[in-house]
Amino acid sequence: MNITADLEPPRPSEGPAFSDAITVSFGDPGAKIYGLARAGRAGGEASGLALLFRGSRTVALRAEGGAPADGDWESTRAAGVRTRVLEPLERWAIEFDGGDDGGFRLDLRALGAPAVVDPESPAGQAGGMSGYEHLCRVRGTVRIGREEVSVDCLGQRGHLWGSPDWERMSLARTLGAWLGDDLGVVLSSVRPRKGREHDSERATAVLLEGEPVAPRPVADARLSTTYDGEHRQRRAGFELWLDEESGYPRRGAGQVVCGTSLDLGRLRLDCAFFHWRMEGREGVGRYDVLHRA
Repeated sequence: MNITADLEPPRPSEGPAFSDAITVSFGDPGAKIYGLARAGRAGGEASGLALLFRGSRTVALRAEGGAPADGDWESTRAAGVRTRVLEPLERWAIEFDGGDDGGFRLDLRALGAPAVVDPESPAGQAGGMSGYEHLCRVRGTVRIGREEVSVDCLGQRGHLWGSPDWERMSLARTLGAWLGDDLGVVLSSVRPRKGREHDSERATAVLLEGEPVAPRPVADARLSTTYDGEHRQRRAGFELWLDEESGYPRRGAGQVVCGTSLDLGRLRLDCAFFHWRMEGREGVGRYDVLHRA
């Protein structure tokens, strides 16, 4: 799929199960602040989701559906989330107003070309999603109660659309590791409904590398995860085999910094921010697991 500026606006609906969403996540390990905001559309309605953490503490959490879904992304407002395209495929803004609990106003700038979420990949075919993910430099202000904190950190901005078929799958993972302005990893996997372990999942990954970053396809992606007693992700490791002739994979490992679980009706979202290590580099990122409740 060729990523062009005409993909930035909300996508035309392709049926009752079709959804379209912008998701922004960021993490400033120095300030110990991590956040996520999502603006979505489905079934003619808008939805929003936002999370804000300081250290391991959840500062603000908002989720809302059923709002009007007319016009462009800027007019798609729910759960206090508002997003704008400032320069297509280059620069964006995201805001979250969580009332007295907190919020943020951020500017995002792409650090290079995006990772493409390919609908023809194994994970894309099973999950029914298309789109793209940018590694970003994130700058702005985060509000914790009445305290305002400036952030200058890495993050990720994704635009995904499609018709996920939850009759065919039981679990979907999305992972982002942000190791620097010149290094990032985007990984996703889908578990078929009858699958029980990682080895039954269909995974795909892209390595974002260089200055500016450019996508490097991964021939084989492998992910392992350790869970707590409530089956929430706590540690993880990945291997990225860039081609069949590679003598060794690119490896990374991480552990949870903060996270929470959300009941989304028939689905549950386990959202976690991780501290990642890869090839002597350290960074942060997000690891989400969406599964049938």
